[in-house]
Amino acid sequence: MIIHLKDSISEEKSKKIAEQLKAIVVRGKNNKLLVASSKMKELPKDLASDVKSSHILSSDIQLASREYMPETRSIKIGQHTIGGQHNNTLIIGGPCSVESEEQITSAAELMKELNISTLRGGCFKPRTSPYTFQGLGLEGLRLLSLMREKYGLNIITEVRDATHIDAVIKHTDIVQIGAKAMYDHGILRKCGETDKPVLLKRGFGTTLQEFVQAAEFILSGGNDNVILCERGIRTFETKTRFTLDLCGVSFLKEYTNLPVVLDPSHAMGYAYGVPDLARACTAMGVDGLLIEVHPNPKVAKSDAAQQLNYEEFRALYSTLDAIANAIGRKII
Repeated sequence: MIIHLKDSISEEKSKKIAEQLKAIVVRGKNNKLLVASSKMKELPKDLASDVKSSHILSSDIQLASREYMPETRSIKIGQHTIGGQHNNTLIIGGPCSVESEEQITSAAELMKELNISTLRGGCFKPRTSPYTFQGLGLEGLRLLSLMREKYGLNIITEVRDATHIDAVIKHTDIVQIGAKAMYDHGILRKCGETDKPVLLKRGFGTTLQEFVQAAEFILSGGNDNVILCERGIRTFETKTRFTLDLCGVSFLKEYTNLPVVLDPSHAMGYAYGVPDLARACTAMGVDGLLIEVHPNPKVAKSDAAQQLNYEEFRALYSTLDAIANAIGRKII
């Protein structure tokens, strides 16, 4: 249940009501917004005079539910906005990992060439094997900050665990929570304490309910700027890395009020399939695409097979405008 208290309610009384209901007082809402378990279907009668409005929700998808907020939330990223009534599809491009200043500079120059505003690059890599490249860490963040200063790009990078969340928040414009970190409550709660946009990726074995409830941790912490990212789930299929759940995307668009971004690179796992998937995603009217591109994928230190080279990325990008325009959207 979501509860809006009357403006006359003091901070002290708000906290007492929250304790009584075992509810969360949402940060930054003047202590007037409380969220209790969805199992609560009726307000105690003694609180009726303190409540402006209440919303009974069918599950613990609450702040993210269109039952509560019908319109998709607007999220400002640099000079651009996604969600709301903007009908924008944000392209986010760049390598899986920041490997060197030369490599990330090359990727940044490609983004500027194509008028793409947002550069991705991993610095703390949650690899499956301890014997593979783990990222440049703080040096990678420094290089990404340099790209922002030099080229005016928005920066997104992934947080691997709670030990470096403060550094990632400081150096980026969008904080990415990866599929392997989706359940990390230290990361989720810390992201709830900032107002910086957070892109939350779906775990590859995660239900849609679990996925959006993870977003609720951030929203209930007071950060309204949450973006959902579908990146493929693990199924019985072995010929692709994962299976991109476009049915799930339809559910998210219909029932949640959060912008939705798709990551065809991680879903497919092989570069040959990424352009077709990206075009299909664009046709669904999503709020953004996350696409991996590397100057020479054959020598990439992580996810080499799924990264497009520059020629392939340019060719893909040239096809997206027509698809977006056909459904009344704009590529940004």
